Amino acid sequence: EKVAKRYPKLKFAIVDSKVDLPNVASLMFEEQEGSFLVGMIAALKSKSGTIGFVGGMDIPLIRRFEMAYRAGAQYARPDIRVIQNYIGVTNEAFTDPTKAKELTTSQASQGADVVFHAAGTSGLGVFEAAENKKIYAIGVDSNQNWVKPGVVLTSMLKRVDVAVFETIQQAKDGKFVAGVHKFDLKNKGIDYAVDQYNKALMDASTTTKVEQAKTKIIAGKLPVPDYYKEKK
Repeated sequence: EKVAKRYPKLKFAIVDSKVDLPNVASLMFEEQEGSFLVGMIAALKSKSGTIGFVGGMDIPLIRRFEMAYRAGAQYARPDIRVIQNYIGVTNEAFTDPTKAKELTTSQASQGADVVFHAAGTSGLGVFEAAENKKIYAIGVDSNQNWVKPGVVLTSMLKRVDVAVFETIQQAKDGKFVAGVHKFDLKNKGIDYAVDQYNKALMDASTTTKVEQAKTKIIAGKLPVPDYYKEKK
């Protein structure tokens, strides 16, 4: 914000924050929509009736993932049990796979057989623990299905790559637009991943139910809880 004011002729873009200036594009994502869908997938695939969530730093953004994940799981299966843990309260929480592995192992010992992480590179520890305990993990942000095929059930996609590319393309073409740019299920800025690495894990029944929910969310017929709004 300070630098954008200092260079009013230069164009800026920022991810996950709103800066109300005429030369700044704020790229915002509806993470809760994708988290809701992977929560459904976790609940539908769980055999134990217990699933887990491992967050990185305990901040509102990550709480947003957790709240919607829990809501999606309960929407698909009202009796589901959700265990959640956060790695820490500093930025180091996103780069601590050892702690993430410990938390996932603990959740598995409590019966969780699917664990969703929103923990940056700490998530690699979630994948390791899931492989060791023979349970499923769910990736985040980018498509992480390839990291451990057969272990990673799906990934909640947050297409920062698409948002950044489109913004640069607009600037290049002289069509830069300041203000808030929202990325969600409707414009495919948010989604869940199905590819050659996890296709066999996603049975038709699960996919059908999740796609039906996606359609309802896009149409505004299925409200998804948003931590940013709930905490106010």
